[in-house]
Amino acid sequence: AFRRLRNNMPDVRFFGAPPPLDREAKVADGVWRVPEETPVAFVYNGRNYAVMLATPGDLADFAVGFSLTERVVDALDEIEAVDIHQSDAGVELHMKIAPEKLERLDLRQRRRNLVGRAGCGVCGLESAETFFEKLPRVSAIAAKVNEAALLRALEEFRNHQSLNERTHTVHGAAFARTDGAIEIAREDVGRHNALDKLLGALALKGDVASDGFLVMSSRCSYEIIEKAARRGVCAILSLSAPTAFAIRKAKEANVSLYCRTASGVTAIL
Repeated sequence: AFRRLRNNMPDVRFFGAPPPLDREAKVADGVWRVPEETPVAFVYNGRNYAVMLATPGDLADFAVGFSLTERVVDALDEIEAVDIHQSDAGVELHMKIAPEKLERLDLRQRRRNLVGRAGCGVCGLESAETFFEKLPRVSAIAAKVNEAALLRALEEFRNHQSLNERTHTVHGAAFARTDGAIEIAREDVGRHNALDKLLGALALKGDVASDGFLVMSSRCSYEIIEKAARRGVCAILSLSAPTAFAIRKAKEANVSLYCRTASGVTAIL
């Protein structure tokens, strides 16, 4: 059954005018719509933590999802407030969290010291050992999603990518119920950003990630598995094949992988 949990919601405030998600660009044979790529700074209790290049939309979702998948906090109710400062120069996400959460960041030495590109979900980490941290097993028995549900999700996914329909450039991440119906979707120039936004939206709605599966417009890479597994996702359907490292990490976390093929979908064994 599809479940919804009650959470203590953080206070969210917006400052400044929201920047556009896309713009017109003149090309030789006409005009294109191209997506924006904006620096988004994550600031915790006044301390800068990371700057990601991202599409400047669904910012509250992004703030929550990034904080959860980066393990800055363990639960939504550990974020007391989110202040979103928007301008043409970029976005700053100011979050208020418990002081001990900042101390834990220092102990793990996971503070980022570089700007994260839109295509990089792990840029700036201080130690390569981070890649080999063991992921939690999301379930004792691997999830199985039937083919009809996977095909339905693929079909519905097209109708949940309005920005990509305009620009043909951005990634999408969606959450589908076990029957394949798309519950919610998010888009971004970075695949990991799109996933963070989706997972943040699920947390804010109180949805349980294990009650369905993810659909990703991109390949299934290492950071997709890591972020999904840490939020309890049991199965992922990607439009492109996973990397070998992603397959190993998915096996470690017991996350089931599916991939679109020319004739339909297949399970990655």
